[in-house]
Amino acid sequence: MAGQNWLRTLSKAKDDRWIGGVCGGLGKHTPVPSWIWRVIFSLLFFCFGTGLLIYVLLWVFMPKER
Repeated sequence: MAGQNWLRTLSKAKDDRWIGGVCGGLGKHTPVPSWIWRVIFSLLFFCFGTGLLIYVLLWVFMPKER
């Protein structure tokens, strides 16, 4: 039940953003800080580009923060 509520409120951050606000939004809605999300996506980028693919998909499909 809590997982569904977390996914419904997930959005891109307005204040903690470098490129698209994806990592800031993930950091705001999860117990993992945004800088760790940035490191995770950077490491995944060097693993066959999957970090870039996931980041772009989240950038497109995550709604903006209200």
